[in-house]
Parts: sequence; C-alpha cells; structure tokens
Amino acid sequence: MKIIGNGAEAVIALEGNTVIKTRIQKHYRLKEIDEGIRRDRTRTEARLISEARRCGVPTPVIRDVTDFEIKMEYIDGTALKEIINIALSEQTGELIGRLHSCGIVHGDLTTSNILLKNGKLFLIDFGLSYLDKSVEARGVDIHVLFQTFKSTHENHVELIRAFKKGYARTFSDAAYIIAREKQIESRGRYA
Repeated sequence: MKIIGNGAEAVIALEGNTVIKTRIQKHYRLKEIDEGIRRDRTRTEARLISEARRCGVPTPVIRDVTDFEIKMEYIDGTALKEIINIALSEQTGELIGRLHSCGIVHGDLTTSNILLKNGKLFLIDFGLSYLDKSVEARGVDIHVLFQTFKSTHENHVELIRAFKKGYARTFSDAAYIIAREKQIESRGRYA
C-alpha cells in the first residue's frame, strides 16, 4: 500500500487499482463525537459518489465502505488543471450541470478534482459534497471553479465562457445559477 495523498480529513492510499480513503481521528474532539462525525462523513461521501454516478456523472466505483474508510476504483487519469482547454471546459460545464440537476453540490470544485481518462472526465473527491438544490449553494460551487480558472489559467475568460455553454446544455436553471455566481463574486470583491 502506497500513500498518495494526505489531507486535513483523510489519508489516501493506493493498493493495486483500489484507492483507500481513510478518515483520520481528530484527537482534539471527544472520541464519541469524533467517531460520529467521521462515520457520517464517510458514509455521506460514499453515498453521494454513487448518487452522482447514477445521475450520469462519471465517478470512481465504490467497492467497499466501512465506518471510516471508502475503497473505490482508482482513476488513472490526468488532472484537468494540467490539460484544460476550451473543449474540456465545456465538457466540465456539462458534467457539473448533470451533478447540479441531481441536487448535489460538490463543495470543492477545482481543476484538481476533475480527471481525464480515455477522453472522459471523472469527478473525484466528494469529501465536502452535500445535497442542496438552492441557487446560492450551486452558485458558490461554480464560483469556486471560476476562481480556480482565474488563479491558474491565463485564458480564464474563454474557459468560463465555454463552461457556461456546457452547463446550460445539461442544467435547465443554469441562467439563475450563473447570475448568482456573479453576485457572489461581487460580494467577495467588495465585502
């Protein structure tokens, strides 16, 4: 087993073609509270990964879930941040449109959490995901992605335009969400 990621919430290991995400204990919390939080977050993440997949969003296949651990398919792809272009940004819009149509908010929508494998985009890391059909939650989700575009890609204006086109293709309320994202951006800038 090889450690491939280490975050604030979990350790990610690779064993063969299986990713093992283990939520780590937080010693500053009471043991019972900590275990409850980790158990709930682990089960919620696994459920939302599977639900997104049922909604037509390519995600890793869940192989097993225990109290604090998810075993899932390893997607041996390239992070979108390394290869993004206009066409891939438009496909990303379609992907997120399908996710939002199912009422799922990713919560950490960055070009590092979208992988390309064999011409297909996969969404990974649902650790901060939750169910929410509000315009605000979806607008924040997209705002995070647009901020990623702006901070890491020179052609961010074109990437955002392409994303919006793809998003509108798969999500009927796209115009409302895009309008809210603009409001969110202005709040951040002048708050």
